[in-house]
Amino acid sequence: MINRQYLLAKRPKGLPEKNTWKYTESPVTELQDGEMLIENHYVSLDPAMRGWINETRSYIAPVGIGEVMRAGTVGQVIQTKGNTKFEQGAFVTGWGGVQDYTLSSGDGFYQIDASKVGLPTFIGTLGIPGMTAYFGILEVGEIKKGDVVLVSGAAGAVGSVVGQIAKIKGCKVIGIAGGKHKCDYLINELGFDAAIDYKNESVRKAIKRECPTGIDVYFDNVGGEILDTALMFLRMHARVVICGAISQYNEMTAKGPNNYLSLLVNRASMKGMVVLDYAKDYHKAMLQMSEWMGEGKLKGKEDVYHGMDQFYETFLRLFSGEKIGKLVLKIKQ
Repeated sequence: MINRQYLLAKRPKGLPEKNTWKYTESPVTELQDGEMLIENHYVSLDPAMRGWINETRSYIAPVGIGEVMRAGTVGQVIQTKGNTKFEQGAFVTGWGGVQDYTLSSGDGFYQIDASKVGLPTFIGTLGIPGMTAYFGILEVGEIKKGDVVLVSGAAGAVGSVVGQIAKIKGCKVIGIAGGKHKCDYLINELGFDAAIDYKNESVRKAIKRECPTGIDVYFDNVGGEILDTALMFLRMHARVVICGAISQYNEMTAKGPNNYLSLLVNRASMKGMVVLDYAKDYHKAMLQMSEWMGEGKLKGKEDVYHGMDQFYETFLRLFSGEKIGKLVLKIKQ
């Protein structure tokens, strides 16, 4: 068996170039005692990957030069050698990386039941993006019925689930997305109360129009000017959840908010969240979200592209906005 891999070749400055990674092919090594071999079917592409290839440490160590590019995966155990965690044939999800095959002891992998939903769902709505949305809006955002919730990056993997959970909990939900197609998707498919097209209208005027009494919770996935604008409309004791800042990831110097004094005036809070902090409760969240999906209250959408050779081009879609929902690369031939 030949293992195709993308290895980190250099630290990028700005938007990564294709030669940021090195493509290699090599035979799969023999299993050692206690190991299992996973054949990866799908690779998750996430904005956080951009941060993982910087030299500076964030909430986890950066990917090392020469190492397989870190990524979430869904795959099947095809061989085991003295490993009792998973049976041969089991489907699992974990950090398999951008490669066809992953040798592992099984640590950090979880068995999944793919009989009711497709495999990509487990790196989307029922995976890390879904867990991020669940704990971000419920635990950090502390939403309650009647809250006005504004979500940026609302047509993305995290934002789309955040908005739906807020609607389930009885909130008024406004999403910010780029382009009419995405805004129509938020309203017509996901049930958002309103959508703001940041590419074709003034975000400040649109927030004032859709949130005339202000915002109770702002869930931020983009940072930059949109975050700064949202801070102008905070209500008393509002909560700002800092989940991501995709508008800033490829900038040499990140732009911070000028309107931060709104936090003081409105006795509001702004808190960052990293989903890894909630790992012990993933199972609880997955059960609840599976129930909502079964009831038709929660929808997931995977934007799937095909072929290991399409890794770089698909990765760029994270920053061009050319996707809706969870970005996934199918690599099993």
